[in-house]
Amino acid sequence: MVEYRGCELPEGLYYDLDYVWVRPEDDGVYTLGITDAAQTMAGRVQYIYFKKPGTHRDSGKPVARLESGKWAGGIPAPFDGEILRINDQVADRPGLVNISPYGDAWLVVMRPDDPSTAMARLHKGAAAIEALRKWIDRYDVQCMRCQD
Repeated sequence: MVEYRGCELPEGLYYDLDYVWVRPEDDGVYTLGITDAAQTMAGRVQYIYFKKPGTHRDSGKPVARLESGKWAGGIPAPFDGEILRINDQVADRPGLVNISPYGDAWLVVMRPDDPSTAMARLHKGAAAIEALRKWIDRYDVQCMRCQD
């Protein structure tokens, strides 16, 4: 785990280099969430609205919408696919996103339409971490997490 300006940047995840992290699972599906830097910029998340399981989303279309006191926005799908599951724990406690963005507060699980191209626009490893550092610098983010 790399830490930069208080932001956790897990090296084993894939990133869209903006808000979203993606973790491939063994069964061909992908778990999505938002980065530590994104949850910090959003502020304390008060509401979350998920697209329903079974909903197809094109790349770039929101799988969920988060709202805080200072920000509201969609969380984009990183590839074309179907939402299989939403995180009911986050649906019940949206602020969990500010506590555990890479753990308990994953957002959705998706199955890509085309597994061979699902990761084409995502980045991993040292190059992704460096790009995320630049994103953090550009927006002057100093990460912090809320407490329960």
